[in-house]
Amino acid sequence: MPTTRRTFGALATGAALAALAPAAAANAGPRHRRLIAHDDFCHGLAQWATELQGGGTVTASRGVLDIDVPSGATVWFRRRLEGPYVLEYTATPVSEGGVNDRVSDLNNFWNATDVRSPGDLFATPRGGALEEYDHLTTYYAGYGANHNTTTRLRRYVGQAGVRPLLYDYTEPLLVPGEPNRVRIVSDGSTVRWWNNGRLVFDYTDPQPYTSGHFAFRTVWSHFRITGFRVWGLTPQHP
Repeated sequence: MPTTRRTFGALATGAALAALAPAAAANAGPRHRRLIAHDDFCHGLAQWATELQGGGTVTASRGVLDIDVPSGATVWFRRRLEGPYVLEYTATPVSEGGVNDRVSDLNNFWNATDVRSPGDLFATPRGGALEEYDHLTTYYAGYGANHNTTTRLRRYVGQAGVRPLLYDYTEPLLVPGEPNRVRIVSDGSTVRWWNNGRLVFDYTDPQPYTSGHFAFRTVWSHFRITGFRVWGLTPQHP
């Protein structure tokens, strides 16, 4: 189990310095990639499944996925993704005085499988409360969670009450109205989560989750999301 790190900016290790490297440097020696999934959010929610704890609205129109919710919400991409891939989107936390405009919780599940119905994630009903996802095997990033005080990476193992914590930072956090250009890399044992060109999480998993479902996850917040893209990567060769 890797060591949990309590702060981000204070890290002085080589891994920490790599986490601050620009995207171009970390992706040296580019691999061929092809677009395997996308949504421009102009035609509704046909590609998505919503699980809402306490109501709210999730809409997709005019190029924006708008998630405006008073409690827990998970918005799943219906298609199962197979690695290696790179997933990208832009999410902006709304802070315009709305009842749910609390800047917090830009979160993601990816490579998720429910151990209760491993062949079909959606065969097991869930209602949006966080503890209902304990039976997933998945990666979970929480960026600006807990009232925008923590940024964490977890690796769920499919057991109730067990959410192993890999990284625990007190920054970077969300900024009201500022776009977050997220890139998730699922490449064999390599697991990376970028925000605005900054490598926030860089984890090497000896027993990686290499396929499964992706979701946007948030709690009592309002986000506008654009530019959802998934690129398949050509496998690396020795």
